[in-house]
Amino acid sequence: MLDYALLSAISAVVREGSFERAARALNVTPSAVSQRVKQLEERLGAVLIVRGQPCIATETGRLLCSHVEQVGMLEQDLQGALPKLTQANAGNGRVTLRIAVNADSLGTWFIDAMAKFLGAEAVLLDVALDDQEHTVEWLRSGEVLAAVTAHAQPVQGCNSISLGRVNYVAVASPAFMERHFPEGVTAASLGEAPSLTFNRKDRLQSQWVRRVCRREVDIPTHWFPSTQAFIDASVAGIGWGMNPATLVKEHLRTGSLVELVPGRTLSVPLYWQHTRLQVPMLSRLTRAVIAAANQASLQGTRVGH
Repeated sequence: MLDYALLSAISAVVREGSFERAARALNVTPSAVSQRVKQLEERLGAVLIVRGQPCIATETGRLLCSHVEQVGMLEQDLQGALPKLTQANAGNGRVTLRIAVNADSLGTWFIDAMAKFLGAEAVLLDVALDDQEHTVEWLRSGEVLAAVTAHAQPVQGCNSISLGRVNYVAVASPAFMERHFPEGVTAASLGEAPSLTFNRKDRLQSQWVRRVCRREVDIPTHWFPSTQAFIDASVAGIGWGMNPATLVKEHLRTGSLVELVPGRTLSVPLYWQHTRLQVPMLSRLTRAVIAAANQASLQGTRVGH
């Protein structure tokens, strides 16, 4: 039989990043948290927490944290059906639900999903930010229960729902175009003109260049790990970059940004993958995500489970 007092200590340390902050969250001493973690590690014969700044879970620890999160959601749903149980546990903290999302979704439509969901749920969200090609790894490792991802193939034990596609456009300021592409956008000019890249995992610019030039081109780049900064840097003439069409629509209308090659967009599919466990709260989050995607015109359908 699992000891949930011990499991809660593991979960708190991973969520908060340190034994001290976990102790404050649980309203106990750091020594008590340390003892609970050590006791569970001794029982299981495995290291569950890698001590450091921050503390992180081992693979076994992540599995236990995922279990605690799922149990917490089920308990919270049960409290909604049994008010007396809620009163008896009035001092308990709210459940924290971990999900992974790509930056452009978070900067466009996903906030609406979170707002709709949180408007009816007494729950906290812990959002991990990563490239849409890599958010699935968070789900595969058990660090999150759901993710917005570019991968259609369901992770083992998960459902996959198509959310539709996001169209990206390659844009730059008119002055940048005059300076770097006076004779048009070619492999040679793209090899000289500074581009904008979100982080080392972002391949959108390279993918677009390969489609336009039909070959690989080594493009120089600035690094801007912010969706809004990406647009601001494009408008300021710092470089050219791939931006969601919805975010630069007004800039294109007013002329503060122009397309490098008109009509040559890059379409990226998005999927919502979540654990297949029958957890009502997670089902409600899924409905909120689908509704927000539909509202943003990312029309999609269920593709696997």
